[in-house]
Amino acid sequence: MDVQPPLRTGQPMAGWRELLDPGRCVASQSLKDELRTVFLFEFLTDEQLDALGSNGIIATVDAGPVCREGGLAQSFYVLLDGGDVVTTKRSGAQDVELHRTSERGTYFGAIAGCATVYDVTVRVTRRSRLFVVAADFFALFMQTVWPVAVHLLESTAIGGLRQRQLLGLQEKQHALATLTAGLTHQLNNPAAATVRAVADLRDSLAESHRNLGVLAVTDPDALPALLTLQADITGSTAAETLSPMEAADREDAIGDWFGEHGIDDSWRYAPTLVEAGLDVSWLDRVAAAVAPACLECAISWLKQFIDSEMRIREIAEAGARIAAVVNGAKPYSQMDRGPYQCIDVHEMLRSTVLMFGDRIAMMGHPVTLVKDLDQTLPELHCYPADLNQVWTNLIDNALYAMNGRGTLTVRTRRENDSMIRVEICDDGPGIPHDIIDRIFTPFFTTKPVGEGLGLGLDLVWRIVVDRHRGLISVRSRPEDTRFIVCLPLEAPAPGG
Repeated sequence: MDVQPPLRTGQPMAGWRELLDPGRCVASQSLKDELRTVFLFEFLTDEQLDALGSNGIIATVDAGPVCREGGLAQSFYVLLDGGDVVTTKRSGAQDVELHRTSERGTYFGAIAGCATVYDVTVRVTRRSRLFVVAADFFALFMQTVWPVAVHLLESTAIGGLRQRQLLGLQEKQHALATLTAGLTHQLNNPAAATVRAVADLRDSLAESHRNLGVLAVTDPDALPALLTLQADITGSTAAETLSPMEAADREDAIGDWFGEHGIDDSWRYAPTLVEAGLDVSWLDRVAAAVAPACLECAISWLKQFIDSEMRIREIAEAGARIAAVVNGAKPYSQMDRGPYQCIDVHEMLRSTVLMFGDRIAMMGHPVTLVKDLDQTLPELHCYPADLNQVWTNLIDNALYAMNGRGTLTVRTRRENDSMIRVEICDDGPGIPHDIIDRIFTPFFTTKPVGEGLGLGLDLVWRIVVDRHRGLISVRSRPEDTRFIVCLPLEAPAPGG
């Protein structure tokens, strides 16, 4: 809807007086009177009001967006009367409401003269009257008319701080959601394996009980020998590793043995017996312990016992994996520790990498992680939860730059006697030379609208430089981008 006043373009930009239209250099008295009732313009002179009024228009707009985030910043708007003015900014898949007001004189749009695009979306909730000025004229006008400029600068500073606070929280929540998804995926696999193993274990136990009941009736004298074999199986399930060819040969031998003893469906038993490290000699022991008529029942009972042992092992391994993930995530959150503590930087880096789940692989695709760590580094007195946010943002940016495929390098070194150095490196396309000096600026982002708030590196800067009194820099060329963080061994303590 971006309403445009009928202004000329291409004229010299020496000052606002040079932009006056000779044919329209005097605004109507009614317009000047109305503008003077707006707090932003109440101290302007008649000449200034003439300039402002003759270079702007009053437009009536319907409910809906007036300017959109990412659109060309062409106009400055002032609400004269109408509905609420609602300011939002895109964060991921959501529009975050930053401000809502119906106060007369509320202004928005191209507030900063150097801005080329709108950094927020502004809409009105019902039909409204707006005073509209072209951005190029208003930028010059603001530079000359100090009451307006001072108010705008003060408002921009306060509004920018509020935006950073609200969107900074939103960015942290978005990062947490992304990491939680990775953590959930890591927990889901062993949890699903546990559910499957428990279901199989239940079936194996039921079948084992049926076979044991048959044996107790048909050949009770064989039970002591079978129990001895069962005990031997417990120790043999940790079998040697066989190659696929060796495993196939052993299955064939067991199949031949079953055929010689009149037992069909050897495929039901052979893979399990081979996996448990058992062979034909073990089957001979079973055949010697029971009557021929009970041989298949005895083998089935022992096979179910083997299945149960293996399912129990799978459950134990899955539980250990879950415990490892939880224990690895615990240092990331630092929820059970004080905000300021002494900690190994490698522990922080390891827990952060773990939170990215399958987005980072130790080898191969999609992303290969290379760790070049100086294990002699001393511990840091720092704010670990904040630094984990630093590593999270830098690693997430590296993965984004590589489009999820490449090599991520984490490097640590001793910088000097009082600092350590951490480098987060990627082999993506690099940062263009013309924007590299702006990447730590609040709200600056190269991501499409809605995918990035431009606060991630601003947050990194504030944590490293402001809170820890450290240094951060970036070096970039194609296939080699490095974010370098230097941290003092002792950050200022709380209250220090």
